[in-house]
Amino acid sequence: MEMRLLALALAAATCTTTSYAEETNRDIEQVIVTGSRFVESIDEVPVSVTVVDRDTIQQQLQVSSELQNLLAIHVPGLAAANGSTSNFGTTLRGRSPLVMIDGVPQSTPLRNGALGMRTLDPDVIERIEVIKGATSIYGNGAAGGIINYITKSAADSEFAAQASVSSRFSAAKFEDSAGLRTQGSVSGTRDKFSFVVSASRDERGVERDAEGDVMGTIYGLSESVTENYFTKLGYRLDDEKSLQLTYNYYEGRQNADLVDVLGSVNEGTKTYALPLSDGDTKLGDAQGPRGNHNLAIKYVDDHLTDNTQMTIDAYGQKIENVFFFSTALSNPEEGYDGGQSMIKSGKKGLRFNFNTQLSWEWVDGTLTYGLDALNDVTSQPLLDGRIWVPEMDMDSLAGYLQTKWILDNDWIFKAGVRRENIDLVVDDYRTLKLCANADTCSVPMDVKGDTLSYEATTYNLALRYHINDHFSPFANYSQGADISDLGGLLRSATVNDIALIQTEASIIDNYEIGFDTHFDNFDFSIAAYKSTSELGTASFYNPKTGVYEPVRAPHKMWGYEFALKYRISESLNVGANYSWVEGKNEKTDEYLDARIISPPKFVAHLDWRPVDNANLALTYYRVGERKRFEPDENGNWGGSFAPVSAYDVVNLSANYRRDNWNFFAGVENLLNEEYFSARAQAFTYSGGAYHTMGLGTTINTGVNYSF
Repeated sequence: MEMRLLALALAAATCTTTSYAEETNRDIEQVIVTGSRFVESIDEVPVSVTVVDRDTIQQQLQVSSELQNLLAIHVPGLAAANGSTSNFGTTLRGRSPLVMIDGVPQSTPLRNGALGMRTLDPDVIERIEVIKGATSIYGNGAAGGIINYITKSAADSEFAAQASVSSRFSAAKFEDSAGLRTQGSVSGTRDKFSFVVSASRDERGVERDAEGDVMGTIYGLSESVTENYFTKLGYRLDDEKSLQLTYNYYEGRQNADLVDVLGSVNEGTKTYALPLSDGDTKLGDAQGPRGNHNLAIKYVDDHLTDNTQMTIDAYGQKIENVFFFSTALSNPEEGYDGGQSMIKSGKKGLRFNFNTQLSWEWVDGTLTYGLDALNDVTSQPLLDGRIWVPEMDMDSLAGYLQTKWILDNDWIFKAGVRRENIDLVVDDYRTLKLCANADTCSVPMDVKGDTLSYEATTYNLALRYHINDHFSPFANYSQGADISDLGGLLRSATVNDIALIQTEASIIDNYEIGFDTHFDNFDFSIAAYKSTSELGTASFYNPKTGVYEPVRAPHKMWGYEFALKYRISESLNVGANYSWVEGKNEKTDEYLDARIISPPKFVAHLDWRPVDNANLALTYYRVGERKRFEPDENGNWGGSFAPVSAYDVVNLSANYRRDNWNFFAGVENLLNEEYFSARAQAFTYSGGAYHTMGLGTTINTGVNYSF
């Protein structure tokens, strides 16, 4: 499809930041690149941002290698972790975030399969930058903000290497639970050439809950194998120009010889798994990413002119994410007793970004401007050949201009605009006939395809004022344009022409105020926000067809969050964060369900260094209750409207360093708390398959060697 040229924008998209970074040294300047597309001090960003640094990632790895767990603990505003490979229901301030690796999108917003958070090994990540609130800085899919994994850079020395091996097992019941994780990397810089190469493999045993039972397999981790291979090569052409190539391969398959015993939210029974009986075979193929490929090439000219830097990015991506086998995808008339779907997505992108520095007597200015071109082809076929979501071929071209003005070193003003044109082609297709049971089937429909065109102009304004070295308030307004999960609309079509489906883009308006305080030993940040959109992304269950159908109603979310850190001494630090969000359908004045709104979340942590070469960390994680809905006339809950009761989890980790060796151990759910995650409590989907008890006490221990 031919792309149409966009007009370049006139003023700039901004990103403000309240930072909850786990820095151990306040003298190290904190910088961020995600929100503005250039390196800037986090103290100059007037939007809520969380930066998770390398030390925090390494500490979390001692407990678990799951990125969703790490993000849920360290990012206020992100929904509670659900203990699975899926981030379904894991929203950021009530809306879906766009997940990226070094700026390359990992999410599949055209058919949001909620698997983007688990796309690379955390050992490859240098830091994670999370921009909160609707933003159009990187285009479609960022209704809730951006989660950007920044990968490691090469070591300054000619050669450096490290290797680690660890084992993870259940303390609730050891049998068949032991796994093995291996990881190694080399990096270095010599003359004009630099390199980073990393490989990891994580083989898991069965995952057990606090009662010692094997957890359910839907999006599960039991008997799964995850592999990640990462390469970053750099070459400096001269003092001003450089070239970089990055490739990442990620695969994570679960092919467990287990069968689920389904529980029920309404009956109060949990879902768990048992070994297959002799002679039985597991239905379907292994679930998880078959092999996700990311390739990116970056060219940087630091001095295109005296005051302008140019960056050119080209990237490609191929994703195949396989879901679990489901009897809800059955069609007895055609001989199907169930089915297994897969999201196939391919992206090709090209970005031109320019950064121009301006300076007057008491004003410093930065202009960031450029063009983004993206082709995204996404579909959701079934492995048996049926097509559930037809191929969607999207071409997007956007122009943007972002401005930043620092007045008298104290006032920071940002303003911006982005103009986006999207053409999306869908050929004629037929919706599937799917049967939840013999009496509940959807009605197939022939739908005429078309080319859908979208145009959107979004604006951003933000202001931060450094009153003094200790206090800095900010306020911002930002917009985002979103056509995410169009595939969900297409597969549940009830009309015969795509033009009659309500596929309009959603424009999100985000408002935020807050402040940061910084003292020698104490940091505190707080932000309050409101987010509105005329078209939401809720759905309801149609009992006549057994299909969840979209509801494009106006939505409003609001909430607040805070983070603090206090250094008691050189060897002892404590910190905490809290987030609360709520949302309503403004048309009906009804609260939004758990797919969108998560319960309150509180995290407290303690870091203690008893001696110079040892460290101990304790984390307390509490998810509060949310009970906004009433059961039906039979006393049962449906959809994702069941109540959530509070629960608590405590994690512990420790490490000891000697010469080049680092010995570590971590315990997840130290007190063996018997609990159901917020998603497990609220969701009644898939016959109760989500109602799995949380992970019981699990120990992870290993060693790392660097040279």
